[in-house]
Amino acid sequence: MKPEKNQNKGKLIGIVSHYFDKISVAAIKLSAPLKVGDKIVFRDHLNNDLFEQEVASLQINREPINKAQKGDEVGLKVDGKIHDGNEVYLVE
Repeated sequence: MKPEKNQNKGKLIGIVSHYFDKISVAAIKLSAPLKVGDKIVFRDHLNNDLFEQEVASLQINREPINKAQKGDEVGLKVDGKIHDGNEVYLVE
């Protein structure tokens, strides 16, 4: 999948603090609320959109949740490969 140039879509809501590549899960430190059903896009350090996905599930400390708040660190199953430090945007 080739990254696309950012279309200036979305609001920054978090940063990937760790990516677990064997299980395709990202730990994301949130700077804004996030809930199941939201659409998000991951952006790399060059400001390229990597991929967009819908939030199918969220976890905090391996416990399922429906909504997370600013300051939470959540686990999220991701649809593609990302890296620590990638930015997460809420698609509006």
